[in-house]
Amino acid sequence: MRRIVAGLAQELDSLLSLDSGFSSELPAAARGVLNDVLLHIRRARAEFEGADPTSGDVWECALVGLTAGRGRKYKAVHGVIDFRPVRQTWLRDLVKEYGRATRPDVLELRQTVYAATIASAALAHRSEGDTPERLSMADMNAVVDHFRVTKRPEDGHDHSTSHRRALLRRWRAFLEFARQAGMMDHIPGGFAVNPRFHTIAAIDVTEDDIGRAVPEHVIAQLDAHIDLLGTSTAYESGGWTTADFARMYQVVYTVLRDTGRRPGEVTSLRRDCLEWIDGKPTLIYDNHKRRRHGRRLPISESTAREIVAWQRELETLPPVPACTQWLFPSPGQRNRPRRRHLTSAQFCSRIFRIWVDELIPGIWDERLDDNGEPLAYDRTKIVPYGFRHAYAQRHADAGTRPDVLRELMDHRSLDVTMGYYKVSLSRKQEAVRTVAALAVDRHGESRGFSDPLAYEVESVGVPYGGCTEPSNVKAGGGHCRIRFQCAGCDFYRPEPSYLPALEQQIADLRADREAALAMEAADWVVRNLDDQIRAYSKSADEMRRKLDALPAEERAVVESASRELRKARSAAAFVPLQALTTRSPE
Repeated sequence: MRRIVAGLAQELDSLLSLDSGFSSELPAAARGVLNDVLLHIRRARAEFEGADPTSGDVWECALVGLTAGRGRKYKAVHGVIDFRPVRQTWLRDLVKEYGRATRPDVLELRQTVYAATIASAALAHRSEGDTPERLSMADMNAVVDHFRVTKRPEDGHDHSTSHRRALLRRWRAFLEFARQAGMMDHIPGGFAVNPRFHTIAAIDVTEDDIGRAVPEHVIAQLDAHIDLLGTSTAYESGGWTTADFARMYQVVYTVLRDTGRRPGEVTSLRRDCLEWIDGKPTLIYDNHKRRRHGRRLPISESTAREIVAWQRELETLPPVPACTQWLFPSPGQRNRPRRRHLTSAQFCSRIFRIWVDELIPGIWDERLDDNGEPLAYDRTKIVPYGFRHAYAQRHADAGTRPDVLRELMDHRSLDVTMGYYKVSLSRKQEAVRTVAALAVDRHGESRGFSDPLAYEVESVGVPYGGCTEPSNVKAGGGHCRIRFQCAGCDFYRPEPSYLPALEQQIADLRADREAALAMEAADWVVRNLDDQIRAYSKSADEMRRKLDALPAEERAVVESASRELRKARSAAAFVPLQALTTRSPE
């Protein structure tokens, strides 16, 4: 208080006349006291003058006295509720009356206003929108249709299906309260949400935001800086240091990345979440979204070691009485005691977001700009839920059977799981479109394919390139009379995605030649090996020459497409589950 009084001007007649920058010059503790005092004075003045803080179209949350949010029973100290986006006067007054009567928390009231804003936009295109006495079921149909297609105002992206449904539920709850409270007696009863007909189906048939997986090259960059996760804010509680919390957050990230579980399923893991079956680790978790508890997921041994190491560290840290059953105890909030487990909101919106946004150097994309420099990756696309999509996409790319992936993802519908295979197919088709035109024959001459369909129909993949011999194509690559000597066949059509296989074959042939010389093998054996080395080298050199002649940006696109095709080809072989959590440049 002395610090505050010492800084006040002598001629100041009221604290409400203070310059807005005055509090910024005070220490944090004094600034908090002053702001609290000013808030009480503003409320007292409004009450003394008989002013109604809810009379206007913009409400100050602090003056109205709304609570901050669900689970936060203290009064909000900042922010406003703006009713002006609701265009119709009658609807705006109705929402304001709802706020006065129910006194919801700030978040709930803002969601109600947003839902009313969506309805208002739909009614603005209806002739009866400004005359509530003439509204009907047809108008409500138009409103619900608008909920189905509305987009996020901040970036124009689609809302998730679950969020659309939540907004529609908020609109319905608002209307039902207003109707029961007698606020809508002048509005026909047909203007109401009928849950039997007014529903919002899932967009397509896929899980929310399918295809928004965190790319593997981005995950590799995040892994390189995992030691910085949770270290940017100094926080200590219950005997735990900042380093202890940082270590916990790093384990949360590891489990998210490697298991493909939803953030809430990871943060709510119990301490006894590991089970060993036939010497292999299994994760026990709760699927909160579908209310299926005690689910089991096979995980890699490296992930299990991280969990076991954290369990041992937990035993050495000061125990938190209300958090003893959880693998990731709550860090607590403000002056509240630590209870239950870390929440997904705490990790996703605060810890993870700060880490990603503050990473220096930047996070780079695989694409290049016009100068051949790597482009910065959009960090807003890196969200914890993206690791779930990355996990599923990794399995789909590796050829895991759809029914197996459905079980791993704990999906209710196979249609949702198949969404990841559609992404894989579209990526493969795009990759084929890029590299098919660069195919050559055994003499190094260009023999590109006109389109992806021709590439798929007229050729079949063999170990060191494509084959266009009709009977071999028909037999899926199993009817070749000179198997593994592709470089001597006029039907041989390698393209850039086979370069690593060609280079490995050349190295193997050189090793075989040296072994043949050491064994004093017949001349025709050594001569055959020499001829194969020259033939394969000719094809590889010609493809490298073509790639070097491309502009840097096009070459990067071809290399990326080649990686996609190599992944697609490897899917034909059995891929162990343990290997799918091991990321590689391929």
